[in-house]
Amino acid sequence: MPGHLRFRQETFKIVQFTDTHWTNFDERDRRTRQVMEVVIEHEKPDLVFLTGDMLGGADCKDAARGMLQLIEPVEERGLPWTAVMGNHDDEGTLSREELWRVMESCAHFVGKRGPRNVTGVGNYVLPIMNRKGERPAAFLWGIDSNSYATTDIGGWGWITRDQIAWYVRTARRVRQQWGITDEERSRIPALAFFHIPLPEYDEVWRTQVCYGEKHEDVCAPKINTGFFAALHEVGEVIGTFVGHEHINDFWGNLYGIRLCYGRGSGYGGYGKEGFLCGARVIELQEGARDFRTWLRLEDGTAILHQPEHLPATAEPQCCHAE
Repeated sequence: MPGHLRFRQETFKIVQFTDTHWTNFDERDRRTRQVMEVVIEHEKPDLVFLTGDMLGGADCKDAARGMLQLIEPVEERGLPWTAVMGNHDDEGTLSREELWRVMESCAHFVGKRGPRNVTGVGNYVLPIMNRKGERPAAFLWGIDSNSYATTDIGGWGWITRDQIAWYVRTARRVRQQWGITDEERSRIPALAFFHIPLPEYDEVWRTQVCYGEKHEDVCAPKINTGFFAALHEVGEVIGTFVGHEHINDFWGNLYGIRLCYGRGSGYGGYGKEGFLCGARVIELQEGARDFRTWLRLEDGTAILHQPEHLPATAEPQCCHAE
């Protein structure tokens, strides 16, 4: 595993790939690889973050081989990368645990499996050190948003209460470990990455000015376990980044936290005519509790300013089939 992530100049750039749905290196996968290569060549990120549904479920006949094929463009360039699990990743030939071990075998993977007494695989926090390598200048959280409802209500999985308790404890412990003062905290951003959006993603679209496109419902879990409330109360995370919906890419600010969708990055799943695949780019600046974000598309185009959306009542239907 590589050394610590750190600011090598005054900014740190993250590329978020999501919902690649890689299968067996067929024509769709070749197009997905091209998307990744175009984005990486244009953006030259400091870190690549995959936010779930990396693999196309049962359509991927060899999950280990598929994962290694998917990440090849990142590994070949020597880029640090990490990931969180989606709802389809363990529907093929490997469990979540087994797939995580495959990722850990890669030379440039920086993710952590996380505690085994907490629900999910891949609950962790990564510090990004300052340019001197002495102190954290930012934190990145990876959270396993699980797969499907574990009760008879059906629908999508949720971040469980024991995960939320772990997050609150760990955020406090990390502050104590590094002796982070309130003054320092005001200059240290934290971001959270997971696959399935929180119910608040629907709320922000309905009630706030948002930026970007929404072509399907926010397919959040049917119950709200309070992860957003925990993020708000702890007060360190200023942005969340999800996937799951392939043809939504909007973001909006709700109670001080920017809720952001990635841009669908793969051709293995459904899409929309004219809605090009791509990635979300996130740029942190050392010493600033803020971030810039934009989209980079498969044709090389950068969308620096997404269209403004005012709250409306008409909602399109979800394209997911449960």
